[in-house]
Amino acid sequence: MSANMQVDSSVRAFLGRRLGHFIDGAMVEGEGQPVAVYDPSTGEVLAKVPDATKGEVDRAVASARRALEGDWSRLRPADRERILIRLSELIEAHGEELAQLETLNQGKSIALSRMLEVGHSVEFCRYMAGWATKIEGTTIDVSIPIPPGTRYRAMTLREPVGVVGAIVPWNFPLIMAVWKITPALACGCTVVLKPAEETPLTALRLAELCMEAGVPPGVVNVITGNGASAGAALASHPGIDKVAFTGSTEVGRKIGHAAVDNMTRFSLELGGKSPVIMLDDVPTEMAVGGSAMAIFFNQGQVCTAGSRLYVHKKAFDQVVNGLAAAAGSMPIGPGLDPNNQVNPLVSARQRDRVCSYIEQGLSAGARAVTGGKASPRPGYFVEPTVLVDVDHSMSVVREEIFGPVVVAMPFDDLDEVARRANDSEYGLGASIWSNDLGKVMTLVPKIKAGTVWVNTHNMIDPAMPFGGFKQSGYGREMGRAAIDLYTETKSVCIAY
Repeated sequence: MSANMQVDSSVRAFLGRRLGHFIDGAMVEGEGQPVAVYDPSTGEVLAKVPDATKGEVDRAVASARRALEGDWSRLRPADRERILIRLSELIEAHGEELAQLETLNQGKSIALSRMLEVGHSVEFCRYMAGWATKIEGTTIDVSIPIPPGTRYRAMTLREPVGVVGAIVPWNFPLIMAVWKITPALACGCTVVLKPAEETPLTALRLAELCMEAGVPPGVVNVITGNGASAGAALASHPGIDKVAFTGSTEVGRKIGHAAVDNMTRFSLELGGKSPVIMLDDVPTEMAVGGSAMAIFFNQGQVCTAGSRLYVHKKAFDQVVNGLAAAAGSMPIGPGLDPNNQVNPLVSARQRDRVCSYIEQGLSAGARAVTGGKASPRPGYFVEPTVLVDVDHSMSVVREEIFGPVVVAMPFDDLDEVARRANDSEYGLGASIWSNDLGKVMTLVPKIKAGTVWVNTHNMIDPAMPFGGFKQSGYGREMGRAAIDLYTETKSVCIAY
């Protein structure tokens, strides 16, 4: 276990337990083969969890169905609000435990785990708690002409979509679990959550905190295991009313097909290849700092990572050299040491995948200004990498790498950079950097992305809808839009 700081006793106790699935309000021993969970900073095994069998998925879905049709459906909206507020308090109270579990399991900086994984989860949970009492329909003055003399009044009701199958990725495990569970609960749904096989620990601990907060047994279930088996079984299960998935576009397509086969509602938050556009008036220091934040945040393991950098040609060399210098000076090491700015990738497989992309780029003619290889230290580290001399035909420009790798390209015309920014199958996020309001407002409507940041990147808020255009997904999470994902609209027509 990596350590430049003391690991909390509660974390050690949790890791020492025999972990299983969380079904019907309790941790249960799994029937499937054990799946090893690693510390990415060392490659050592932290814990083991079971690979869910089809029977265990059936059991979790059945538990969620019983809970949906039981006492949970009879709670007042204010009761659901109170439970979610209590859950937010418990996440905050157990914040250091959750943050350390996340850093040990996912690899990210402990500072990031405390600030985002825990801090944002607390705020998001409180935000969604408020929505439980604010779900509303409409009244409609209809004009039905028959039979003569009959009058009508119509209204719409918003009802829980039902049992939700939620599948989340490994880059922000706690946040993603909270993004799925809390709006579902606010709307009166029940959940079966499948965390990524690499990072199941905080999801299991969150399920226990849900019970402590007063969530009835069966309302929140967690099954662990591999995506190809446990995840596929959940996504295609006929007892699921809605699938909520965050992950790669490749897997998202398969989940979408499975959902359509069952006529299951679904939402997909998928991959990205986000452009960062630095206009000609941006000071070099701001351009360097903004570019580094956009791509090296969480080692580039972010769906909106700013992995395509477009810099006005008059500042291109200064910005690229500054970015390379910044990348080369970032301390590398385990996330438990908050002084380290470059932490491990989540797994050996992901490290090798990122390095393979770098090698493809170099073979195609790209040049590494800095980085370009894995770190020789133990664990799954890759050096922050800045590639130049690239074009849009290269895989490093077109495909999502999900690592600390940025491709930098010059431009000199707004229409040109908008066209190149949109020359991607993805459309999740983008950022424009400039103090020229006219140019910014000219570019914003031209960029095909679900979120366009100006003079910042990767910033989110519980009230701001999040999702993508094109191959980056379907549906919006957060804000009022989240209520639409977890409710059905029922029309009621009354004759009198």
